[in-house]
Amino acid sequence: MFERCLYFNLNALTRKVNRVWEAEFRQTGLSPPHAYLMRLVLDEPGLSQKQLAEALHLDPSTVTRFVDALAARHLVRRDISGSDRRSATVFPTREGKRLQKKLEKIGEELFQSLRKRIGDKPFRQLVNSLLEARNALDDNKGNPS
Repeated sequence: MFERCLYFNLNALTRKVNRVWEAEFRQTGLSPPHAYLMRLVLDEPGLSQKQLAEALHLDPSTVTRFVDALAARHLVRRDISGSDRRSATVFPTREGKRLQKKLEKIGEELFQSLRKRIGDKPFRQLVNSLLEARNALDDNKGNPS
């Protein structure tokens, strides 16, 4: 019944992947989305929240909430140019920089673990197929055909 259903199979896979990622990132006190935003800020300090939203494929309001949460934990700071928090640039704090090696290690361990469980070639094909599908859907916004 579900062998042709992208929605069901993708959501089932997403739930399994989320459980693995949440368990690994729990040791940092960050959710996977917060951890990936943090990794991006560490890799490219000074990005605007709009740029972060684009890179992470998230709504700007979601990124604003994530940055608020990370700032409350003193992991990032914003430089606001104007009254709109979404236009702020984001930088890691000293405390945030201390997480960098741990976040990179977790990311690498997750990559290696899933690649081993799924197999190198199928893993890379899956990731590439997901990227291609996401890009195709971005190119055809609102057009399911």
